[in-house]
Amino acid sequence: MSRLTDLLRAAKQLDPGLGEDLEAEIQPLQKRLPFGLNFERHAPEAVELAGHKIRKGSKVRILPPRGSADQGDQRLWRVEYIAGAAAEVALLDGSQDETMNVATNDLVLVAEFRDRIYPGLRPDGSVERGGDKPFHTVINGENFHVLGQLTFTHEQSVDAIYIDPPYNTGARDWKYNNDYVEGDDLYRHSKWLAFMERRLKAAKRLLNPDDSVLIVTIDEKEYLRLGLLLEQTFPEANIQMVSIVINQNGSARAGELTRVNEFAFFCFLGDASPVSSTRRFRGAEEEDAALGPVRWERLQRGANGALRSDRPNLFYPIFIDPKTKRIVDIGEPLPADRDRNTVSEREGLVTVWPLSGAQVEKRWQVSHETLRRLVADGLAKVGSHNKTQNRWSLSYLNKGQLERWANGDFVEVGRDDNGTVELEARSAHLRAAPTSWDRQSHSAGEYGSRLITRILPGRKFPFPKSLYAVEDCLDIAVGRKPDATVLDFFSGSGTTAHAVMRLNHRDGGRRQCISVTNNEVSAEEQVKLRKQSRRPGDSEWERLGICEYITKPRIGAALTGKTPEGEPIKGSYKFVDEFPMAEGFEENAAFFTLTYESPWRVNTDRAFSAIAPMLWLRAGAVGRRIQAIPNGWEVADTYGIINDLDKSSEFITALGAVEGMKMAYIVTDDEGRYQQVAGEIPNIETVRLYEDYLRNCESVGDF
Repeated sequence: MSRLTDLLRAAKQLDPGLGEDLEAEIQPLQKRLPFGLNFERHAPEAVELAGHKIRKGSKVRILPPRGSADQGDQRLWRVEYIAGAAAEVALLDGSQDETMNVATNDLVLVAEFRDRIYPGLRPDGSVERGGDKPFHTVINGENFHVLGQLTFTHEQSVDAIYIDPPYNTGARDWKYNNDYVEGDDLYRHSKWLAFMERRLKAAKRLLNPDDSVLIVTIDEKEYLRLGLLLEQTFPEANIQMVSIVINQNGSARAGELTRVNEFAFFCFLGDASPVSSTRRFRGAEEEDAALGPVRWERLQRGANGALRSDRPNLFYPIFIDPKTKRIVDIGEPLPADRDRNTVSEREGLVTVWPLSGAQVEKRWQVSHETLRRLVADGLAKVGSHNKTQNRWSLSYLNKGQLERWANGDFVEVGRDDNGTVELEARSAHLRAAPTSWDRQSHSAGEYGSRLITRILPGRKFPFPKSLYAVEDCLDIAVGRKPDATVLDFFSGSGTTAHAVMRLNHRDGGRRQCISVTNNEVSAEEQVKLRKQSRRPGDSEWERLGICEYITKPRIGAALTGKTPEGEPIKGSYKFVDEFPMAEGFEENAAFFTLTYESPWRVNTDRAFSAIAPMLWLRAGAVGRRIQAIPNGWEVADTYGIINDLDKSSEFITALGAVEGMKMAYIVTDDEGRYQQVAGEIPNIETVRLYEDYLRNCESVGDF
């Protein structure tokens, strides 16, 4: 091929037209990749969607009898009609004309990946402790279909993707066509490559082509094939592979070398490059303590001895200006027997007390005299406001950070409008991470499996990543982006979302993570459940699935600082940012399940409740979510929706009255009226519903 390239270049010099014609004919031949990664790209892939509604025209399979361990009839059928609790189904393969009458409870919806789908989202609860911060989101659904849904909400807008896909070890660790892939499957590698390529192509549509990072972890079973696949899918990217020690003692394998590491591919797109830091990725963890980033300590005490009664002299009011976020004054400590409500409010100011979310009286970390000195020197500041709990976050530079500043680890780069100091680590200490990591903090056993047990007592998840290893990967990708959007579409135990919350805690960021996982039940648990006559879709089955049993509870527990049983999580986070796990995070999280909608219902505005969460996601996942439009239009924190265009004047006025408005959705099937209304809305992105949504669904295809 290199000789052919030289000849083409010479031909272009002699006859540009002939050279271009030859190149146009040769390019399709090059795409056949005879010397590249070859596999069966069009191997069929389908997924069973237990619990989803069966309609006339649905593609289905017939489930095996309850209590059976058999795989059941794998043929595909189409529902001809439904009468009460029964349905008539017709065989789809076309080789024979066969129909059956089957109970609808014995049918399961099936989606092949070549099928066109119209996704929606069903809200499944939320945890809100982060005030006006964006929500982290967890979506329970087949990840290929969720990726298609995200092309409507996040196309070319994701800053980083971190995924830990199935490693294809042959140990029943993943499914293809609803069946576990065994180690003796001759097409195991081809199936895995087809499975991964479809999802990586979809992910490419979501990544910001000008500045984003894709991170994929893998072990030695597939790293060579994955590397080639990434080069073929992202030829424009700068790709590097990192070796990460995850078990310093090693995992012994009969007849093989002891395995201590796995690999992570970093694909840097556009202008993206590794974020330099003061972290050392080899050697003792303690060396990082003197080189870590600037850490602002929370002013409110959050661990042992944190109550007002423990130190009454550290319970006093702080008066802040909510508009400028400035600490204006610090009051005197209250006697232990005095009610805080007897302290008079000050006009134009907010009185901040050290209170928990449940309004339990806590205490500050430092005395009122010390805090006054810190404020005067610009060493204390006001952070975010939790609207739900009406709480303000305050922070300061503690003694350790001040000593590091005095020792020259930090340099002052300026002051903000309130006179608060702005510090950065000395550039002499900053460097890019190496391609070989060996840290205690990356131990998958200690900070993966055992961490899960601490957060979710009595529950297990196979091979979770070390929280700190994922955090280090994301720090390299989005450490300079405090407002980054991170996606993990193999989210499993929810480690990526947990790591994003840790990053936000470290630097006050507002990053958000989208976690996508299915609700698959482990192979061992499936055997037990089938013996009990349970099957997918039953509540007893679904509650033990990955999303319901691990992902959602883990993210909720990490956020609140409490186990699912309501007990404070024991222990503290370690290494770069140490604080008690029981403090939780000032973050928000919302949970959803993917639904499958009818295009007719969408186009006639009958599926608004399923489309509504997607509109909120596209507008940034901030604040209130619009779930209904009772009066022709509705406006929330960052977006508005109108379906009665005769009220467009009121709608446009309401949009202009909200600071931070990003998007306006206009529901109409009349392109002319859409353009008329959109033209009157300045400086806000407009989207036509449901035309833009339907067109996006029809363009997704098989990537």
